[in-house]
Amino acid sequence: MQVLCKSTNGNAETHCCVCGLGFVMFWDRQSRNEKTAALHEIQEALRRHHLKGSGPEVHPRESFPVPEWMGISAPAGVALPGAVPTWDL
Repeated sequence: MQVLCKSTNGNAETHCCVCGLGFVMFWDRQSRNEKTAALHEIQEALRRHHLKGSGPEVHPRESFPVPEWMGISAPAGVALPGAVPTWDL
């Protein structure tokens, strides 16, 4: 499962355990167990950002996916192998 995270000064769903910066998360509907597992992975990603420094400025200014996307990129609208939604099969 991939979650999109974005820093916020408003109502945060989670906070970085190192600097306290708040984040909102955008994800598909998931079970409570899947969300709990994802929160652990999100905290690990936020900690990894701090390998570069200690303040909140180490986090991406824009939204970022967790886990990070390591695949090939393609222009918008181009189908990628294995990326067909199940409802299209």
